[in-house]
Amino acid sequence: MIKETRVTLKNIGKINPESIDDYIATGGYEGLKKALTMKPFSIIDEILEAGLRGRGGAGFSTGMKKKFTSESCQSCPQRYVVVNADEGEPGTFKDRVIMEQDPHIYLEGTIIAAYSIRATKAYIYLRGEYTDSITRTRKAIADAYERGFLGKNILNSGFDCDVELRLGAGSYLCGEELTMLESLEGKRGNPRIKPPFPAEKGVFGAPTLVNNVETLANVPLIIKNGKEWYRQFGTERSAGTKIFTVSGQVNKPGYYEVEMGITLRQLIDDLCGGMLDGKPFKAALLGGAAGTFVDVSMLDERMTYDNLKEKGATLGSGAVIVMAEEDSIYEVLHSCLRFFKHESCGKCVPCRVGTTLMVKDLERLKNGVSDKEALVQKLVKDSKMIASTSLCPLGQSPILPMESAARYFTDELVS
Repeated sequence: MIKETRVTLKNIGKINPESIDDYIATGGYEGLKKALTMKPFSIIDEILEAGLRGRGGAGFSTGMKKKFTSESCQSCPQRYVVVNADEGEPGTFKDRVIMEQDPHIYLEGTIIAAYSIRATKAYIYLRGEYTDSITRTRKAIADAYERGFLGKNILNSGFDCDVELRLGAGSYLCGEELTMLESLEGKRGNPRIKPPFPAEKGVFGAPTLVNNVETLANVPLIIKNGKEWYRQFGTERSAGTKIFTVSGQVNKPGYYEVEMGITLRQLIDDLCGGMLDGKPFKAALLGGAAGTFVDVSMLDERMTYDNLKEKGATLGSGAVIVMAEEDSIYEVLHSCLRFFKHESCGKCVPCRVGTTLMVKDLERLKNGVSDKEALVQKLVKDSKMIASTSLCPLGQSPILPMESAARYFTDELVS
């Protein structure tokens, strides 16, 4: 029987999220105090050797990201940290839980991250609809200033750092780091062409470290407890824990923090209380709309970045949408494609036109065509074309649900 292993969520339900004293009483800001006695490069090495990977979806090495940003443009007078708190992936609410229930843990991680790359300014780009997250993050920032964890000469270390909260206006596309930086600068949320990457030329043209909330929430714990402590959780290539947000046909939907490497079956049966009303499992959509469908054959595969990638699936943000036999793959896929069509910024033709045509073609499956199987293959081919020619990850996303739905459920789509 698998149980939760709460690391980043260790304070949830145990402290008042609006009380900095409660956070400090649990060992809060001890990681920052220790970090300020270390050399910035030592912090980066500790994060790198701990094996922390980005929890936003791509799973890139957090330590490498910090290292690239720290080493970029040595003559630049300023570096920035930007917290990606624009959580817009359908089915995902892991960052919201942290921001609402323990905001100081990711704020502390943000300050440590800034010190590690020698940045004196950080921005938190927070989704405008997350009203409780906004309120509690604002209070956490104000309290941190009052206690000397932010501002000039933090804890008499000689390090200065300011944190500013910026609100997003609800664009899904602004969850992509380069588009978010455009919005942060006051421009329309359209994607930038890369390279250059944010580590080289980010917000206001300066080297910028972009991390999401869950990633940063791990940082103070690693610095406080050490890399060996962190590596006791998870697997060799996917260290630590992961927060999964589960919805759909399960008895106990919600958020669960477990060691990396749990199987989908363990997540559903041991933590979510099994399938709702004992219905047979049919499929799960892993990673939200920009994720992959899996069928019963994937129930016992370990949910790590590398293992799922090798199997043609994705861990993504940690969203798991569970479907029973009675649920329609077509309807879920249709919803995903309509979502991408709606959220396309329209800047590049492949995405703007391609997502529209994909929705129309998918609807033709229901309206009746002579060769439905050929139409499904056309949809897969078109999604690959869009992915290879679009400017940003939104255009590169439809291929994930489309190709995986065709892999496992072509018979249902053409019936």
